[in-house]
Amino acid sequence: MTHAPQPTTRPALILPPFLWGSATAAAQVEGAAHEDGKEDSIWDAFARVPGAIANGDDLEVAVDHYHRTAGDVAIMSELGLDAYRFSTSWARIKPGDRDVNPAGLDFYSRLVDQLLDAGILPWLTLYHWDLPQALEEQGGWTNRDTALRFVDYAEATYEALGDRVQHWTTFNEPFCSSLLGYAVGVHAPGRRDEAAALAAIHHQHLAHGLATTRLRELGAEQIGITLNLTNAIPADPTDPADVDAARRVDGIMNRIFLEPIVLGAYPADVAHDLEGLGLDTLVHDGDLETISAPIDFLGVNHYHDDLVSGHPDDSGADGGHSGATEREAGSPWLASPDISFPSRGLPRTAMDWEVHPAGLRTLLVRLGREYPTLPPLYVTENGAAYDDVVAEDGRIHDVDRDAFIQDHIDQVELAVADGADVRGYFVWSLLDNFEWAYGYDKRFGIVRVDYDTQERTIKDSGLAYARRIAASRVVPAVAELP
Repeated sequence: MTHAPQPTTRPALILPPFLWGSATAAAQVEGAAHEDGKEDSIWDAFARVPGAIANGDDLEVAVDHYHRTAGDVAIMSELGLDAYRFSTSWARIKPGDRDVNPAGLDFYSRLVDQLLDAGILPWLTLYHWDLPQALEEQGGWTNRDTALRFVDYAEATYEALGDRVQHWTTFNEPFCSSLLGYAVGVHAPGRRDEAAALAAIHHQHLAHGLATTRLRELGAEQIGITLNLTNAIPADPTDPADVDAARRVDGIMNRIFLEPIVLGAYPADVAHDLEGLGLDTLVHDGDLETISAPIDFLGVNHYHDDLVSGHPDDSGADGGHSGATEREAGSPWLASPDISFPSRGLPRTAMDWEVHPAGLRTLLVRLGREYPTLPPLYVTENGAAYDDVVAEDGRIHDVDRDAFIQDHIDQVELAVADGADVRGYFVWSLLDNFEWAYGYDKRFGIVRVDYDTQERTIKDSGLAYARRIAASRVVPAVAELP
């Protein structure tokens, strides 16, 4: 069921050529988990571990995007999207990381053609967490050789799609695929080993740098990476323990990812914190020069920021890092066991994440101020999970999600007015989907998916997003601008 968006005369502060989009990830939406030559990714294998995924859910069908791309692209067009951010599956393109699978590449080639035919820019991410299980069995991201295998995969994907895809993102949220997967254990591959997590961070950095260089050689027009970033705010700025805890969270969430890429060095304070975990043995001569290869854009994913304390405090949450099941979890804050996240008394989403839209403006402005050599920024994920209700008329009046999205876009506008070089916004997610360890319990989509029938229905938040996009294309006269 769909409803045409109604135009609005609201003056827009974000004007063309600002890019409006939505995003998904292969493992979360495609399904066809073992069709047309695809083999296990680490998430397929992890889903078979008892207690790893809520309700025992798996990725076999997901939301069947693999068989429904034409209809899904039609929905994107109805929403007025400029761009669709999607990921390719390494396990589909190179099953078992062996030979290239033509059927896997054909799927993405058809998707790209459908997008271009609809006037929608394809924005491709190479790694959204679904490593071939065969590589995990050889050490996964703890094995330096995996970085070299990633370059081979990137090259094969570019050779098939590079004639039509301009924007190439190497990694999505390496914080999650390294720390949640190798230290916390709530994401695939489910390890709990701090030294392994640090190795995964460095080897993903290396893979990013090597692939960036190779894609540039092959002729890629725009290359970047997407990081999930936060504001780490000391609960008591006069308390040394809280200040140091915030510094550590900022170091592990933000700077250990940003600074090797932007500055060509690991933050000195973070390296000191992590002494004994083997960072010095991981970094080979020339690695940091490779990792800091120039990029053309930085994707910023942001859902919430964090009040941080160095004292025990169970009034808040841990950002979902403890997982969705009773599975025992470690901590992502390497060598920092005493960090807590007190509540600020703010509203919370269904993920138990605080809602603080102003934090996005703060983050975007801070990035430009503290890292003046950064390329242009794109908000590549922002959105919220809520417990949707289907009304008697079949519609989904998701007031909270609508407010979340609109309030965050307002903050992007304010950040741009403050001088932040933000060129686009992608709402997460286009579709309800497989939400990792939460299975199908959490819905982020601006389009509802009935998991029994796979019927799609644009939610009120999606209709409002379409109106916001339409309004941004009506360029007001100079006198009308605020």
